[in-house]
Amino acid sequence: MLWVKSLHIIFMVTWFAGLFYLPRLFVYHAMAEDEVSRRRFQVMERKLFWGIMTPGGVLTVAFGLWLWLGWGFSGWWLYVKVALVAALVAYHAWCGKLMLDFRAGRNRRTHTWFRWFNELPTLVLVAAVFLVVFKPS
Repeated sequence: MLWVKSLHIIFMVTWFAGLFYLPRLFVYHAMAEDEVSRRRFQVMERKLFWGIMTPGGVLTVAFGLWLWLGWGFSGWWLYVKVALVAALVAYHAWCGKLMLDFRAGRNRRTHTWFRWFNELPTLVLVAAVFLVVFKPS
């Protein structure tokens, strides 16, 4: 089971890399003033979202479920962690919607808004790591 845990951690790191970087790309995209830059950001965002973030998120959840079913973790901390993962999945989907808004020319948010938006997964990461390490009862 340690290899399942290792894969869960590897894909979690991959997923978080995208969750941290895509909103940062949104910051720069919102600041872009020329069409060449906007097109470049659209390509980068699409490749990051579909090539790294989404597979990372799916595999993180899959290996996490395997761990849960295989080791039978229990306790309220796990349910809080599952809720945090659900929040990350919603954040991931929101990122996908924002990416589509940029592609369609519908973005109405400022680079400052995206800077704050970029901080949300950090809070979830800190909470999830503390829950997993300390497993409070």
